[in-house]
Amino acid sequence: MAYLAPSAELFQPQCCKFVAPEAHTQTLNYRFDMAKLIYSTICSLDEYVVDKNGKFDWAAPDEEVHAFVNDLEREIGTYLYGRRIYEVMTYWETHPTEGDEPPVMRDYAKIWQSAEKIVFSRTLTKASTAKTRIERSFDPDSIAKLKEESSRDISVGGAELAGEAITAGLVDELHFFLHPIVVGGGRRALPDGTLVRLELLDEWRFKSGVVHLHYRVKRQAPTPSPSPHAPDTPTST
Repeated sequence: MAYLAPSAELFQPQCCKFVAPEAHTQTLNYRFDMAKLIYSTICSLDEYVVDKNGKFDWAAPDEEVHAFVNDLEREIGTYLYGRRIYEVMTYWETHPTEGDEPPVMRDYAKIWQSAEKIVFSRTLTKASTAKTRIERSFDPDSIAKLKEESSRDISVGGAELAGEAITAGLVDELHFFLHPIVVGGGRRALPDGTLVRLELLDEWRFKSGVVHLHYRVKRQAPTPSPSPHAPDTPTST
């Protein structure tokens, strides 16, 4: 998850409102042994990850939500970030993993520090964290290859980068953490102009009123090619 320190970046549940031009639809032949690309985030009820003032303090998780997120993140081997979200997430690079800090925060720091990171930026010249490399552009083919070669799942963080991955048909699962608040404007969690059909896998309601929704992206089965020996039209005898 693009987990903003000490809050979290956010998501929008109304995925079926996005309408993709026909040229952007695609047929994917999905392998079940491939690493999954997962978009997890928190959003307001009116679908914003950051409000119109650039704030997201209203999304700060309590201990129950934090622990739940930690368990989700434990399976992640690589994080994909844009520059802005990466610079926020560097908070966790130096966060103590021992001592008097709350256990859920120490646990998350261990999870984040142990994972690989790829940052997509045209301006960042040097990574400030370990296990991090910088790429100048987001290349869907390279991400598809990463999924094939990875033994652990991959997380994409930040609404803009996640939007590119969703539009490219690369995202496999989505975790939405919906906060009981309406902020009235800001940055949307999902891209416009993209149709994504989802299957609900799980849901959970927290004591704080936050609701978690877990979706899988429905893949369109490839259309079989006609047999070269089959006649174009039925014949009668």
